[in-house]
Amino acid sequence: MTEAIAATARWQSCAIVEIATRTPAIKSFFLRLSETFDHKAGQHVDVRLIAPNGYTAMRSYSIASAPSNSRVIELAIERLPDGEVSPFFHDVAQVGDTIELRGPLGGHFLWPRPSNKPVLLIGAGSGVAPLMAMIRYRKASAEVVPVALLLSSRTWREVLFRDELLELEMSLPDFAFALALTREPATRCTDFSGRIDARVVADVAARLPASPGCAFVCGSNAFVDIAADAVLALGLEAGTIKTERYGA
Repeated sequence: MTEAIAATARWQSCAIVEIATRTPAIKSFFLRLSETFDHKAGQHVDVRLIAPNGYTAMRSYSIASAPSNSRVIELAIERLPDGEVSPFFHDVAQVGDTIELRGPLGGHFLWPRPSNKPVLLIGAGSGVAPLMAMIRYRKASAEVVPVALLLSSRTWREVLFRDELLELEMSLPDFAFALALTREPATRCTDFSGRIDARVVADVAARLPASPGCAFVCGSNAFVDIAADAVLALGLEAGTIKTERYGA
């Protein structure tokens, strides 16, 4: 996101119409826009909270839902122990409450259109949210683009969108899905135990029918550095690797 883009985006009030618990630490909040906007898979919004004394806290959250004609968007918000905004959503916010947001924002971490080469997606924890928007868009648009997702999570229970991803793995043509669990052994033969490295990334990339034309990596600073270096080792040019960092 650039300051220029943010400056032109309009703030609007949105109503929370549904709250879904995704993992022990992550909930999805479905927000009904008062003013519709057209977003692209991979973009995000800014959320602003204003206290009675005027104190303002603002955070950016990726849009997890696919672009559509619906006025409802999904934000997957992870509770952070030292956060200012996420505790409000997890402990205070209820269906019917209104919040302020602006967007859509972001112009580089976007699903490639058109794309005639396979796409490699790599995420960690809640960093899968913008990648999920891409996968959902790919399904809704019926684009014939092979996609592989490598997702790092501490445990099976903490995998964001786990059940939906498992269903897509079974039903969506040319979609490969692999997990790397860092705090418990993997139970599926297609998954990995431990942190991702160049070997793991190469294994998942090899599940695509051809070399990926681009890659998207989203997660913490350290995770993105490791994953991006691993993608570079596959032979992709640096300009084809898009990164988004959480918790910077």
